[in-house]
Amino acid sequence: MPLATPDFEFLQHLVAKRSGNVIAPRQQQMIEQRLQKVLVSTGLDNVDTLMTELKGTRGHTLQDRVAEAITVNETSFYRDAHLFQAMRTYFIPEAMQRNAATRTIRIWCAAGSSGQEPYSMAMVLRDHFPQLDRWNVDILVTDLSEEMLERSRNGIYSQLEVNRGLPARDLVRFFDRRGSRWQVKSELRSMLRHQRLNLIDPFPPIHAVDIVLIRNVLIYFDQPTRQSILNRIGKVLTPNGHLFIGSAETMIGMNLPYERKVIDGTVCYQT
Repeated sequence: MPLATPDFEFLQHLVAKRSGNVIAPRQQQMIEQRLQKVLVSTGLDNVDTLMTELKGTRGHTLQDRVAEAITVNETSFYRDAHLFQAMRTYFIPEAMQRNAATRTIRIWCAAGSSGQEPYSMAMVLRDHFPQLDRWNVDILVTDLSEEMLERSRNGIYSQLEVNRGLPARDLVRFFDRRGSRWQVKSELRSMLRHQRLNLIDPFPPIHAVDIVLIRNVLIYFDQPTRQSILNRIGKVLTPNGHLFIGSAETMIGMNLPYERKVIDGTVCYQT
């Protein structure tokens, strides 16, 4: 049953307040589908009952759950393959040269979703930079959704998910079959560190990072929120560190502490 207009507008406001995501009218059907999953997980009878609970004084925990369920989590392995090629040929070697004294590399995958992006980074590091076995390599994965973080921690994917962007050689080398599904090997899972983080909230203490990937998520925020997030990320990037946003995203019109560069055909922003 379609959402009534007042209920849809209430959900738009709720999601914007809780996660900063801007829900467009064209996404109403998607929201209705995701609410069905919330009904199943909460045991509530129908959307009307759910809306009553959300609007009640005891609905704050439920509001967070709905905001997480509605937030878009679209991802795949090696999404934008040129980026990971540039990581191999330039950005990782550059960070290694810069950090030779400390032998430490820190990477932050903000809005890491179900883990395909950070595992893609881990595969690049493991496959092409064996010398990093003797370094301190920290890949921080954050997301609003605890459900997505748990999926990333477990590293278990369906056949359809591994078919999206993952080369057969990487599937054989870095994954174990688990029935009809595939699990990332423990050597890669141990490279990732997971933490729940809502990007619109003040960041917890984060060690200075060399590379930040916050891709294909800023499009869901309004411009003041995007600017606030990117300003705060600039404060945790190391000097000369690199920031990567989605190919459909831009910093035009924002006063931010970054210099735009194109390296090996890949756009990055440097502090």
